[in-house]
Amino acid sequence: MNEATLRITNIKRRTALKGFVQGSILVGLAVALGGQTALAATPSATNAASGLRLTQEWDKVFPKSEKVDHQKITFKNRYGIILAADLYLPKNRESQRLAAIVVGGPFGAVKEQSSGLYAQTMAERGFVTLAFDGSYTGESGGEPRNVASPDINTEDFSAAVDFIGLLPYVDRERIGAIGVCGWGGMVLNTAAVDKRIKAVVASTMYDISRVVSKGYNDSMTAEQRTQALEQLGRQRWEDAANGRPSYQPPYNVLKGGEAQFLVDYHAYYMTPRGYHPRAVNSGNAWTITNNLSFMNFPQLTYIKEISPRPILFVHGEKAHSLYFAQTAYAAAAEPKELVIIPGANHVDLYDQVDKIPFDAMTTFFNKYLQR
Repeated sequence: MNEATLRITNIKRRTALKGFVQGSILVGLAVALGGQTALAATPSATNAASGLRLTQEWDKVFPKSEKVDHQKITFKNRYGIILAADLYLPKNRESQRLAAIVVGGPFGAVKEQSSGLYAQTMAERGFVTLAFDGSYTGESGGEPRNVASPDINTEDFSAAVDFIGLLPYVDRERIGAIGVCGWGGMVLNTAAVDKRIKAVVASTMYDISRVVSKGYNDSMTAEQRTQALEQLGRQRWEDAANGRPSYQPPYNVLKGGEAQFLVDYHAYYMTPRGYHPRAVNSGNAWTITNNLSFMNFPQLTYIKEISPRPILFVHGEKAHSLYFAQTAYAAAAEPKELVIIPGANHVDLYDQVDKIPFDAMTTFFNKYLQR
């Protein structure tokens, strides 16, 4: 996967950051040094209106439902980046305007994976839904590839609301949102600032800004944070000299001895269960400097301002990430609900339909997106 390796001097820098890097790798968000990663090529069909190359065949990791209509669409966010998305419509829809839900996540995934499954399933239950690829990832636009931003990704959610609210068969006063994994934190940040979102679900959520800036379980020391920022600054010099970003090592490639939740990630992203060649997490990688914009961006600062609009937190009892949902729930104002799924781990809520509480989500949205 690597096309080049970094110079020997950077190996010495890695050694100085070993403690920090090891903690970060545990959550798949390491500020780790790695070689330039060759990313999987995007598929073939070109959307003439957007200039994006979009796959027209069904290439999801879940089966296509006969209960919904599906189409691929594109739209622009406020920064002019063109986003690719899948729109799902209930086949039994009538002439009335329907409630709608926009769906994003997990962090490092694509719409052909978990977010698409959530969107299609909620469309089966009567909602117009939209699953999108975040800026710089998947089939969406933006260069360089595979870089994230809490600001731009928050805007991606709002841009999805822009698009879906203009559809003639959508009631723009009845729009909800679902964020999965790292996009659970993104959707809460979006809902706090975008009052058009009337109800929000955060499923198996991560607060990416918290784990990047403080480490897993808030274990990063002030010294480690300083060292990480110094290293990232040096990496910027190297990227500037090269005229291109360098990439972290491939994600979810096991070498033995990993923690169980890393094994769980591999079982989803690197096997037929959930592998997709465009996903960052399926053996591709973020840029080394990807974490910079998250280091000083506490995403959930304004979570109380979602109220009086409701939040439903859904998390697995055995998920290593449960503490994110618990502290976010404690910080949020009413109305709020935390549903903990017995026996479920973090990744179970990506695709295990017997564990994802779609009935509870349907009841939640029906209640709060009613006319």
